[in-house]
Amino acid sequence: MGGFKFGSIPRIHLNNKNMVALVPQENMVALVSRTGRHLQRYSKGRRQVVGCIPYRYRTSKQTPSKHDAPELEVLVITSQKGKGKLFPKGGWEIDESKEGAASRETLEEAGVRGLIGGELGKWSFKSKSHDAYYEGYMFPLLVQEQLDFWPEKNLRQRIWMSAQEAREVCQHWWMKEALDKLVNRLTSQQQNQDQELDHVLKARRENLMACM
Repeated sequence: MGGFKFGSIPRIHLNNKNMVALVPQENMVALVSRTGRHLQRYSKGRRQVVGCIPYRYRTSKQTPSKHDAPELEVLVITSQKGKGKLFPKGGWEIDESKEGAASRETLEEAGVRGLIGGELGKWSFKSKSHDAYYEGYMFPLLVQEQLDFWPEKNLRQRIWMSAQEAREVCQHWWMKEALDKLVNRLTSQQQNQDQELDHVLKARRENLMACM
């Protein structure tokens, strides 16, 4: 069963055949997406939407060594009509924070949960299907859990791929820009970590030389 964690306290449910199913209590998700726009936020007539770029690091080799750098992967989903690929996004409602709405939409559409990062930016764009202008906000989400069952499981497919592949297939220009910002941010963070590690190792070598 997806997402089960050791140490969790399961709930016991009986089906029509009196079979027992164990469901982790902390992982129980309402299998229905929010609908309707009576709580929808607007700014100067523009609908406010929020979304996430779910990502993870994965080593391509089956038996990785300590020298193998993990590869960045992002999760894209298909549109409900199945004609395009995009990142999870949806309406920001008045009873939610931006981060809360982005996390909810990602759970509903892609079935993943994790740590949400700082806002990647704000974009204004026009919807071709509704002939209306929107304002969109995107966040990175480091995936920690991927569920087997989620609200839009039967409406969409989810696909892990490289950032370059995602940029090629994503149907929205503003989401491509958000992806570029995420890649640049993560690359910069990794470079800073590498520099800090180099400084630490250099200081240790100097201390060892001084003690000899």
